Amino acid sequence: MLPGVTSATRPPASGSVLRVEIRSLDGAEPFTTKDGSTIRELLGIPTASVRNQSLAEATLQPGQATERHYHRETEEIYYLVEGAGEMEVDGERARVATGDAILIPPGARHQIRADASGPLRFLCCCAPAYRHEDTHLEETE
Repeated sequence: MLPGVTSATRPPASGSVLRVEIRSLDGAEPFTTKDGSTIRELLGIPTASVRNQSLAEATLQPGQATERHYHRETEEIYYLVEGAGEMEVDGERARVATGDAILIPPGARHQIRADASGPLRFLCCCAPAYRHEDTHLEETE
């Protein structure tokens, strides 16, 4: 079993995974993604038996922005849990803050920036599950 992961067995429902998987954010090891954000993956391909989606927490330091990028296959939802900033999706910019959910369609170029006044923490939900190979930075295309 991976660190921070617990499981409980139960009779499997038709078409479901064979066990309940629960992963604590405290047990998720942080790493830096291609876009420059610090991620702690809660449930994803390398950390759980997911098939079609992933969930991670991302953090940006005050004033920090992700590299503008896109995903050919992945649809993303960002849900802001702390802080405020600016979100850009395909050239459209908007102010965002705690409690906001942002839809990022596959192929949409996007970037998020934390305000200088504090860090920005948000949940990233990806379907299909996040893969580095599906993250494309603009200057490399």
